[in-house]
Amino acid sequence: MKKGIHPENYRLVVFKDMSNDEVFITRSCASTKETIEVDGVEYPVVKVEISNTSHPFYTGKMKLVDTAGRVDKFYQRYSKKK
Repeated sequence: MKKGIHPENYRLVVFKDMSNDEVFITRSCASTKETIEVDGVEYPVVKVEISNTSHPFYTGKMKLVDTAGRVDKFYQRYSKKK
């Protein structure tokens, strides 16, 4: 690698899928204040809502992801009133 062109904080980071609690370790320079312990080693953690372990394209299962009640708000707004 060329010297002086890459970020200084490029390190191992844990990405945690919040929908199924799967974690995977990869290198990243994403900033985070939280840490998590994996196999006795402490890493910075970045929380994600969807990863390849929960995305319908990779799992083959349709899943409704509700972020902050948006789906409920949609159903309430556009439901047919009797």
